[in-house]
Amino acid sequence: MSSTGTLFGVGVGPGDPELITVKAARVIADADVVAYHSARHGRSIARRTAEPYLRPGQIEEHLVYPVTTETTDHPDGYRGAMADFYTEASERIAAHLLAGRDVALLAEGDPLFYSSYMHLHTRLADRFATVVVPGVTSVSAACAAVRTPLVGADEVFSVLPGTLPPGDLTRRLADADAAVVMKLGRTYAGVRAALSAAGRLDDAVYVERASTAGERIAPAAEVDPAEVPYFSLVVVPGDRGADRSPAPGAGTVTVVGLGPGDPGWLTPQGRREIEAATDLIGYRTYLDRLASRPGQRRHPSGNTDEQQRARTAFELAERGAAVAVVSSGDPGVFAMATAVLEEAKQWPGVPVRVVPGMTAAQAVASRAGAPLGHDYAVLSLSDRLKPWSVIAARLSAAAAADLVLAIYNPASRERTWQVAAMRDLLLEHRDAGTPVVIGRDVSGPGDSVRVVRLADLDPADIDMRCLLIVGSSQTQWYSGARGDTVFTPRRYPC
Repeated sequence: MSSTGTLFGVGVGPGDPELITVKAARVIADADVVAYHSARHGRSIARRTAEPYLRPGQIEEHLVYPVTTETTDHPDGYRGAMADFYTEASERIAAHLLAGRDVALLAEGDPLFYSSYMHLHTRLADRFATVVVPGVTSVSAACAAVRTPLVGADEVFSVLPGTLPPGDLTRRLADADAAVVMKLGRTYAGVRAALSAAGRLDDAVYVERASTAGERIAPAAEVDPAEVPYFSLVVVPGDRGADRSPAPGAGTVTVVGLGPGDPGWLTPQGRREIEAATDLIGYRTYLDRLASRPGQRRHPSGNTDEQQRARTAFELAERGAAVAVVSSGDPGVFAMATAVLEEAKQWPGVPVRVVPGMTAAQAVASRAGAPLGHDYAVLSLSDRLKPWSVIAARLSAAAAADLVLAIYNPASRERTWQVAAMRDLLLEHRDAGTPVVIGRDVSGPGDSVRVVRLADLDPADIDMRCLLIVGSSQTQWYSGARGDTVFTPRRYPC
């Protein structure tokens, strides 16, 4: 009784027969059966690529897809039609294997990379011996065609299908160091829109039928969606390896919000701005949160040197540097954006942008529930830049208006009495049991969030790393499986 044959999943590369590996060429020539897929038109790219390595007398199994982009009357739609096809194709291959014949199943690119071979492999690998012969992917061929480095150093490379929902594709492109978008064809209009929304369209390169005689390369922004075939992709190179040497007179200043502390809360746009900068300026503690980049210069300072930081940013930009001024939370909320824009009046030729970040108030609120669910006011208790009389008047006005309060800078080593003064002012308008959320170093190493009654708020528990959220008359507080939950209903009683 003869033994069963072996199934070889053979990657034939992106289309150029000379990019087939030596091992793949040998396996194809030795196989008893050569199998390949095609659409109903019958033209198989995989077979055409492998043709120089075929020999007379081999059995060919032509597996024709029942549907590609057209509609189907299958009761389970496209997925059902394809599932039935792969099952039937697997049985055709199994018949050869049971007869003792070795089968080379050809796959464009690599057999385990967006390939039809995978569907047959999962149906046959537990019944027969299988060998996978890797191949050069279309990604590698396209990157070679555009002659542009794709990734380097510690960049992260993303491969994205163009069939993703537009919002998901935009988000992933915005977050990618470098990327390739595959499966274009009818998806290209949406892919181009996602590239534009993510700010990556100008850098993107379209590559069609890489490595073949029909290869075409063009800026992604200039390609007509009506002319895009399925066998095409878009390359979005990384840029960290680019020359960061300043060009005199071409500098910029960007103020970037880092969020409350957790690196996951830094926005993709903020991360790109930081990575693209030649120079980083900020409070030393905030700069320490960022990974070092080759060739990128850092200019740390103390926490109270805002104007000097801003001045340094413009001096560097005037000499051609791309400067990122980093700030915790959102740079426009008690942070560096104001200082930079004040200084910008003296430097009219330097472009300035502000990139927002998640605020400390949002971070603390999310950990407690939804205390900012209705109208709220944001105040700082610091009297370093404004007199206490102004702070007290604003606290009383906001409390009288029954607004939830987000309190920044509640205390420091030099300011120890304001929390008690605030509590007493608020108790003139709020019930003693009003919930107060105390968030300390949220998302940092000293992270803690707890809730106390307004009357029980102890100034000794509060320092500069805290943010307080004081509820309104409508704010609710209860305890359950997740601990204390605080929320403010969106409806206000008439």
